[in-house]
Amino acid sequence: MDYANCLEPLNTRVRRELRLLGYPHRPWVEPKDDCYNVLVIGGGQGGLATAFGLLKERVDRVLVVDRNPRGFEGPWETFARMETLRTPKHLTGPDLGVPSLTFQSWYEAQHGRGAWDNLDKIPKGVWMRYLRWYRDVLGLPVANEVEVQAVIPEAEGRFRVETRWQGQPRTLYTRRVVWATGMDGDGVWWTPALIREALPPDRYAHTSQPIDFAALRDKRVGVLGAGASAFDNAATALEQGAKEVHLFFRRPQLPRINPYRWMEFSGFLQHHADLDDGDRWRFAKLILDLNQPPPQDTFARASRHPNFFLHPASSWERVDDLGDEVAVETYQGVFRFDFLIVGTGMTVDLRARRELAAFADEIALWQDRYAPLPGDEDARLSDFPYLGANFELSEKTPGTAPYLKHLYDFTFGATPSMGLSGASISGLKYGVQRLVRGITASFYREDVEAYYTSLANYDEAELIADVAPVLYQQRRLVEK
Repeated sequence: MDYANCLEPLNTRVRRELRLLGYPHRPWVEPKDDCYNVLVIGGGQGGLATAFGLLKERVDRVLVVDRNPRGFEGPWETFARMETLRTPKHLTGPDLGVPSLTFQSWYEAQHGRGAWDNLDKIPKGVWMRYLRWYRDVLGLPVANEVEVQAVIPEAEGRFRVETRWQGQPRTLYTRRVVWATGMDGDGVWWTPALIREALPPDRYAHTSQPIDFAALRDKRVGVLGAGASAFDNAATALEQGAKEVHLFFRRPQLPRINPYRWMEFSGFLQHHADLDDGDRWRFAKLILDLNQPPPQDTFARASRHPNFFLHPASSWERVDDLGDEVAVETYQGVFRFDFLIVGTGMTVDLRARRELAAFADEIALWQDRYAPLPGDEDARLSDFPYLGANFELSEKTPGTAPYLKHLYDFTFGATPSMGLSGASISGLKYGVQRLVRGITASFYREDVEAYYTSLANYDEAELIADVAPVLYQQRRLVEK
């Protein structure tokens, strides 16, 4: 089937709906010479939706940059090893309220309503194809193979952005910067020191890294972590012929409740950021404490293999390189493996982000703004950035870094402050709306004098009729 031809009627409908929603139509942000209005770092679903939201509000001179080749933005075709998305198929987000832009409209245009009704969860590769179409049909301004190396505040409310643009150094200037860099956007993927310090890099890999699974055929593999990515990687290794895969985690049993399904209602999605600090803190702490279980189908994918072994309550106490194998010491005993896969997630550490280095120490963290009640402390939450009402960074010391209010954190790091946002499909519907409103409001406030002058000088006549005859008739009536 020629899917491109199937999509052409939908493409036409997208263009029509955008015209119907096109009021107001004129660009309005005051231009600055050789300067973008907004630079979005990250061309995955969050960055694309942000660009669309800004263009819908007639903010021009927007650029999205992504370090990956075209079509490989985000995790879906790189290190995501699940078979399907975790989120329900009916969830909307990147469409920003335009019906023809929903995943369902795109899917039905190619496969029909019956296929949609029969679809259980969205395959990850299909989701990536949807995002590629979304970018193309909207004509979003994305530059690929561009890596941001530094963001440096300058005078006159702009930022100098140093990049490697397709291998060559290039300097950009912009008035606003949005980070839409996903789960690790405020830190790094984390590997425990007992692994890093004991093993050479070719004996282990984090789940976020490229892994040659074919090379693990007939090998013994140890996996650390109980999240979905740990199970996904374990299953992939087994499917590629691993001899044994053992998965270890600290908890006495796997979590069974997924708090993210609870979050999917408009009250939480739209208004978590409106709560006071105490309420936001306790919600975020509870969500982190509950954690997410692996989805049922992900668990089944791994556990269907007879050579898959689960080890609950089994933290790793010591790792040793024995030359031809790796020894892992746990409370259950010592296990020997040929290769380790680390599914320990990420850690929030703003200083670890090269592009934040120029001002990381100026950014307020939750530990700088909120002191939890005794017994409610949480070192994990303390390191998250404390954001303003529209995802903007805030100053650790008021008055010392006012430029931070023009830098926006649309990553997983926004979760305690804003709830689900740019790193979650579930949060896009309301997160982009709040983010874009904050950016447009900041432009209007900053250039208010220019807009006032423009209004005062506005001289386009709307009434062009000759009023003299009407005035003449009024005088004749008065004289009579």
